[in-house]
Amino acid sequence: MSSKTRTVLTAGLLAVALGLGATAQASAGAAHSVSGKPSDNISRIADFYGAYIDAVTDEDSGHLGDALRAHYLTPAFQKELAAWEDREHADGVLRAQNVPLAWKVTDNGSTANRTEAVVTLTWSRNYTTKLVVDMARDSRKIFHIGEKGATAK
Repeated sequence: MSSKTRTVLTAGLLAVALGLGATAQASAGAAHSVSGKPSDNISRIADFYGAYIDAVTDEDSGHLGDALRAHYLTPAFQKELAAWEDREHADGVLRAQNVPLAWKVTDNGSTANRTEAVVTLTWSRNYTTKLVVDMARDSRKIFHIGEKGATAK
């Protein structure tokens, strides 16, 4: 048995003896990184969803969710979203009553006027939903969130 194998085995046995088996294994994984650019519209949509989900998860202390909506959504869409929420009794950004466990934003194409992204929200191990988010390229504000893109209305 090599010294490296003996070290790993000893560390594993020690972790199990201390009740840290799962923690030791989870922290031994590869480094995790996330990147983005403020000039990239897909990064901007991802930034919005990441911050918004954090705010809602943290029970919107300080009304951060409202401030994020004001910053990232057009005024007209904020009104449209409020009407949708009153009618559906759910969060219009997430299209749900609860908060997802994870999110992913994927580029779905651009035109001269808008950028479209698909936001995949993960609710449990086996359940996800997809939303189409449209952002105006000139204002860099979100003007549509739905099951289909803005042009498919």
